Amino acid sequence: MSDEQPLLYKVDNHIGVITLNRPEAMNSMTYQLYAELEDTVRDSQARVLVITGNGRAFCAGDDVKQILGNSAPAPEEFKARSRRSGGLTPAADALLHTDIPVIAAVNGPAVGWGMELALMADIRVASENAKFGELFVIRGLCCDAPGLGRLAQLVGRERAAELLFTGEVIDASVAADIGLVSRTVAHEALLPTAMDIAAKIAANPPLAVRALKAGLRRTLEPDWRDTGRWASEQIQHLRTTEDSKEGVAAFLEKRTPVYKGR
Repeated sequence: MSDEQPLLYKVDNHIGVITLNRPEAMNSMTYQLYAELEDTVRDSQARVLVITGNGRAFCAGDDVKQILGNSAPAPEEFKARSRRSGGLTPAADALLHTDIPVIAAVNGPAVGWGMELALMADIRVASENAKFGELFVIRGLCCDAPGLGRLAQLVGRERAAELLFTGEVIDASVAADIGLVSRTVAHEALLPTAMDIAAKIAANPPLAVRALKAGLRRTLEPDWRDTGRWASEQIQHLRTTEDSKEGVAAFLEKRTPVYKGR
């Protein structure tokens, strides 16, 4: 699969498949990709959404050169989208508030915001090639709202704290052991397995399914926009620190960072 578009979307039998399509950059997020993901989720009429990545990665988080390594402010369109979502990352706002069930078919590394993306799914199916990591701390940053609001629900507070505070990357088998994913399958079985689950959901009465998802959110989840606004404020502040700049520089220069606590 190859195309110039950073995101591909197709619907078949009421199942919408979203494919992040920047394989040369491990499907890292650009402002354009964030916008297309948000719009696709908000506009979708599918009964189920399956999200996956093209190539060897699910999503490697933010594009370091465009977003983290660029001192220029975010484009005005992105700022306007953020204002409409109350400060929560706009694509996250769309995913966290949709009543469409979402399945993440994690085909490879899901790190940084890629792990946040996986966390926003209702069901995560992992390829044996998948890896997961909340890398924000080693970039001198706070994670996004899903890492704060969902990770501990899935794996418990102590394991969540370890993943968040260390930036450790875990493989698919560990992710299954701690409850981060519902199952791990052979790589070639990933999409068939995700599509089989999606087909079972899509065959059920759509209004009932949506009500059930809305009920889970109502019962279990925080005020996402309040949490997202707080996380956004922390990220904006932390991006101005020397440690955050050092984390990005060390990544780009392929060296070990030296943090100074300022």
